Amino acid sequence: MRILVTGGAGFIGSEYVRMLLGASGRHTPEVSAMTPTRLTVLDALTYSGNPANLDPVRDDPRLHFVQGDIRHAELVDRLVPGHDVIVHFAAESHVDRSIAGATPFVTTNVLGTQTLLDAALRHGVRRFVHVSTDEVYGSIAEGSWTERWPLAPNSPYSASKAGSDLLALAFHRTHGMDVVVTRCSNNYGPYQYPEKVIPLFVTNLLDAGTVPLYGDGGNVRDWLHVHDHCRGIALVQQRGRAGEIYHIGGGTELTNKELTARLLDACGAGWDRVVAVPDRKGHDRRYSLDITKIQTELGYAPSIPFDTGLADTVRWYREHRSWWEPLKTAAAG
Repeated sequence: MRILVTGGAGFIGSEYVRMLLGASGRHTPEVSAMTPTRLTVLDALTYSGNPANLDPVRDDPRLHFVQGDIRHAELVDRLVPGHDVIVHFAAESHVDRSIAGATPFVTTNVLGTQTLLDAALRHGVRRFVHVSTDEVYGSIAEGSWTERWPLAPNSPYSASKAGSDLLALAFHRTHGMDVVVTRCSNNYGPYQYPEKVIPLFVTNLLDAGTVPLYGDGGNVRDWLHVHDHCRGIALVQQRGRAGEIYHIGGGTELTNKELTARLLDACGAGWDRVVAVPDRKGHDRRYSLDITKIQTELGYAPSIPFDTGLADTVRWYREHRSWWEPLKTAAAG
């Protein structure tokens, strides 16, 4: 099997690449039936893409890395032929950055996805896996979203992802392309760029710094270890039904204040290190995915308890300063 992974040097994409090539450090039975003969990574290496994320598989002869942008149609058209599957992670994904400037989110997430879909259709790719987010649904006060829930995005980021989801599904309905869409809850784990809440808090606390808490800290998120997310994607890649959406969740809902308390405890810090900041514009109050569909159809269940996964993640950042310190220095400069 020949697989093209877009955004494969990013946080989630690189975990998928390491998993497929047997270097994730965790037993993953979902991968046994889909070991690639060739795996191509296409990544633009923007600020959050990091070649070091692929160091564990750098010498694998099956890996072929291409630095390039999914918006560049000529490059994509040269690269796609010969691949059986495209797994599409590449996206601009930080809400705060999308509020500051929406253009790269629209051009990358919508037009870039369209460029990939056009090439996949033209060259007869067997399956297109489009990786998306629960944020396309907006906010839910109680209960959980099913895959049939109407989309109501509230940030430029989530609106751009909703647009890309609809494009992918339209290629299935219009052209009969084998497209599947996954939507996940909040990911955490190693190799996550330190602008997202868990690595930002952990690295700040390890450096004896402070951490910001938005508003009243009552916003609720469901936390999913990146490895479990990638296991779910692997199941959908193998056996998901064409034209369908599958939710991948972690099953641990926490307020931001509860998450902060756990991170403070894990890093041996107190509440004096927390700084209250004004709430984010359009800040969704609660996300919650119903994962019944992927459980019943594909046998998915999260395997990493949150407390275990968080402790492992904090340990990883503690032991890998050489990975994150240059990123924070560059961001500060």
